[in-house]
Amino acid sequence: MSSDFTESELEAYVDESLDATRAAEIERALQTDRELLRRLSFINGRRDAGVHSLGEIWRQNQVGVPTREKIIAWIRDELPAEEADYLRFRVEILKCRFTAALLDDVRESCEGSETPTTLQRRKKILDASQRLLKPKKRRQ
Repeated sequence: MSSDFTESELEAYVDESLDATRAAEIERALQTDRELLRRLSFINGRRDAGVHSLGEIWRQNQVGVPTREKIIAWIRDELPAEEADYLRFRVEILKCRFTAALLDDVRESCEGSETPTTLQRRKKILDASQRLLKPKKRRQ
């Protein structure tokens, strides 16, 4: 039902920044709910006219997404309690896809867990770089 979704959720859906579970719920509802489709069309029309909500501006500019350094400090349990609570809120309650992706990236790089695919890709890049950087022999 159209009223099950807030304007903020629909704006996040249009921005593709809504968590995957809730986005899937909207997509299922769109199959039968014409009012929901109308609401999304209104949001798109408003954006096309250049009118944006504060929430949209925050999402588009990723305001509040922590820096890589903050995420690393959080993982190491080096942040003050308030900041740690805020990051936990962004990941667990807001389900911010940008913060979650950054957290996953930092965890992967901190753990040093490189998959065979990653190592293979790095080797290809290194080999290609070496070929490109080799001095070419001159013809005399």
